[in-house]
Amino acid sequence: MSTIQPVIITADQEVLLGFYTKLFGAEEIFRVPAEGPAFYLGLRIGDTDLGLVAKTNPGTGAAPRILLSIGVDDVDEMLGRVTALGGSVRGGPNDMPWGQRVAHIQDPDGNPLNLTQPIPAQ
Repeated sequence: MSTIQPVIITADQEVLLGFYTKLFGAEEIFRVPAEGPAFYLGLRIGDTDLGLVAKTNPGTGAAPRILLSIGVDDVDEMLGRVTALGGSVRGGPNDMPWGQRVAHIQDPDGNPLNLTQPIPAQ
């Protein structure tokens, strides 16, 4: 059995911690070291873990190498909070033919996220 955990490398761990906590209700479940500035923060969102690693100069690439897709209860409501928390809305929301309402956002570090919500069957 394998477990895959997304980890985001960031120069501003506190900003991302606030973003994921306030937008998605993330809870800090693990911290290294336990006291003082953290190198690693382990967050839990629903039944999924997300790691935030502090690095002074994480570098930037021409294209993102990871995309987080996060299921939410109400895509439209959540979109209204993204910008105030330092993120940006890149597109949507749109109802997709595969039965999801999807919006594309970026966190404060520019990491791409998809917000997804099932479309009720009619």
